[in-house]
Amino acid sequence: MTFRAILANRAPDGAVTTSVEVLEDRILHDGEVKVAVEWSNVNYKDAIAILTPRIIKSFPLIPGIDFAGTVASSRDDRFKVGDKVVATGWGLSQDHHGGYARQASVNGDWLVKLPGSISTRDAMAIGTAGFTAMLSVLALEHSGIIPERGDILVTGASGGVGSISIAILAELGYRVIASSGKSAEADYLKSLGASEVMDRALLSEDGPPLGVDRWAGAVDAVGGKTLVNILSQTKYRGAVTTCGFVGGMELPASILPFILRGITLCGIDSVNAPQSLREVAWKRLATDLDLRKLGSMVSEVGLNEVRGVAENMLQGKVRGRTLVDVNR
Repeated sequence: MTFRAILANRAPDGAVTTSVEVLEDRILHDGEVKVAVEWSNVNYKDAIAILTPRIIKSFPLIPGIDFAGTVASSRDDRFKVGDKVVATGWGLSQDHHGGYARQASVNGDWLVKLPGSISTRDAMAIGTAGFTAMLSVLALEHSGIIPERGDILVTGASGGVGSISIAILAELGYRVIASSGKSAEADYLKSLGASEVMDRALLSEDGPPLGVDRWAGAVDAVGGKTLVNILSQTKYRGAVTTCGFVGGMELPASILPFILRGITLCGIDSVNAPQSLREVAWKRLATDLDLRKLGSMVSEVGLNEVRGVAENMLQGKVRGRTLVDVNR
């Protein structure tokens, strides 16, 4: 049986090339569960994988770190034919064929059954970005950050993680400050639930090691100097989650916020999170995310358009979530 997919190869000069191909199903890895893929999406990590040699470890490979679809066959008792499932992270698009295809074959541990209220399209509007956002909210809650403690800052606010974080936090009753470099997106961010929008430049300059305390917690998808400034302005016994490094992988920070204010810095790993945590996160997404707000976040493309979206994403030209209809 054949199926349509994006196939990534490495050129002689080391660059990653991609093309839409018709492939034989024998190319797929021998997974316990075979899925008829319906939707995927484009994340920042996907853009890096498609355009640079930093993510994909073996070629040729089908990229795409997320997919959602219907179980076509299963050797895993936890899943039966017809189940609606989602997969995010793990080895997809690294050393295992990913979601930019009409078929996938993976281990059962990589899958989560979708709650009945979340369709496969909704699941990819959420995707790794929304899953990461939910893990960030769970980490804030675990650190005792409730709405009464004060504001929550969200950086990279117009991106996938930021947009969905704002929507979840607002739904839970938090007052959200959205940090963005796109002033034109202020109305969009407020429609998601942000009470205030601040210019990201205010967090990108050198600041004091311990600044005026402004927020009880933060969801940071930027890293670098921005994360340093967030920490310096976090209130006593506040918590900050970190899940991205578009602003740099270095953390040239002072220890003062940690030892004088008891700040907690929570690393968020969405790639290898255990299945039990994934199930909790997806159940919470079904109750704590207003799916109607996804409509203002998403656009749709086909497989042929994915590379162009990736190029725009690395240039900061993409807002919210881009869905990939693999059957388009």
